[in-house]
Amino acid sequence: MSTTDIAKRVHDHNWKLDPIIRSLLDTDFYKLLMLQLIWRRYRDVQVTFSLINRNKQVLLAEEIDEGELRAQLDYARSLKLNKKEWIWLAGNTFHGVRQIFEPAFLDWLKDFRLPEYELSKKDGQYELEFHGPWTHTTMWEIPALAIVNELRSRAVMKTMRRFELDVLYARAKAKLWSKVEHLRRYPDIRIADFGTRRRHSHLWQDWCVNALKEGLGASFIGTSNVLLAMKSDLDAIGTNAHELPMAMAALANTDEELREAPFKVLRDWRDMYDGNLRVVLPDAFGTRAFLKAAPDWVANWKGFRPDSAPPIEGGEEIITWWKEHGQDPREKLIVFSDGLDAEEIERVFQHFDGRVNMSFGWGTNLTNDFRDCAPSPTMDFDAISLVCKVTQVNGRPAVKLSDNPAKATGDPQEIERYLRVFGDMGREERPVLV
Repeated sequence: MSTTDIAKRVHDHNWKLDPIIRSLLDTDFYKLLMLQLIWRRYRDVQVTFSLINRNKQVLLAEEIDEGELRAQLDYARSLKLNKKEWIWLAGNTFHGVRQIFEPAFLDWLKDFRLPEYELSKKDGQYELEFHGPWTHTTMWEIPALAIVNELRSRAVMKTMRRFELDVLYARAKAKLWSKVEHLRRYPDIRIADFGTRRRHSHLWQDWCVNALKEGLGASFIGTSNVLLAMKSDLDAIGTNAHELPMAMAALANTDEELREAPFKVLRDWRDMYDGNLRVVLPDAFGTRAFLKAAPDWVANWKGFRPDSAPPIEGGEEIITWWKEHGQDPREKLIVFSDGLDAEEIERVFQHFDGRVNMSFGWGTNLTNDFRDCAPSPTMDFDAISLVCKVTQVNGRPAVKLSDNPAKATGDPQEIERYLRVFGDMGREERPVLV
């Protein structure tokens, strides 16, 4: 169990000498899996990632000092893998597969550094973009989000006295532990930490991971954070994300190629990975459209991760589809991961228990739930819905439709084109809280 006195550390340290990102492995595991695929097949593709704040009322450029933001981004650019990290990646077993990373890829990764960034301000928001080869810009997504989110937390905590910090963290720890006690009533539940991108801080995510490790025992299956997995001897959890189908779709030259883009991604993934890594993310352009057009061989994959549909409705739709394709859902896996908290995890688990294998990726509400923990109501620690998405691919606009139109990104005209190709089936707008 981590014994770091977080309040004392926060109170005593000098922010300027405390980098937020201290390792290239302080990222999500799926980034490395996707990076190997990109490196093998698409290393010449040029991709832009852009920071997008869905909570427009939160003016990030007024909350976060630009000099501090640049200092943290610059420090992240100075990082390279150290020998211990490289050896761990080369020799460890991930998802039951030993030496999942090719030696040639690891040799290339050994000298990798994050590329340059572009930062400006507009209407109280930061415009932060990363342009360049896909192999390089993809690796900015997680550290950029972690940096901005932690700088928001630090900005508030700079105004707090030591005992106020003690109260803040005491309340947050008690709050999380009550969730752990709630969930451990279900010994068959399987939960992973997915909270890197919107965490309160690196120190706090470390504490949360160790709390789940101690409190949930075998029900805690690991963390998406590669550095914490290495540090805490946990499984690194993750497969793939929306950027793959978004990029493939942007590269499509015809409507037919656009329609086929999600399945081209899966064929690429199938050629590189096997077994437990074959988990489908169906919602980039709408889950219902995906299932309607999916080739029969997709039904043979290990499972699905419904990321933006309501979990019970989305899970039921996938189970029905499996049955229609002659599959037994009890032999399959659904990974739930969208905006979950303890009560929702419990509700979904109870609904599907015995009908399908499940795991839960617990994100922002695990690593950044400080609601009602601050000593003063004027201190704002509420997490925001901040994302870093593919916005251009070889100069072409990229689009994500999502099952929730509130999560859609891209040029409005391109969104209309995608809706014409994929349709609007099953898409329903809901508030995006985190």
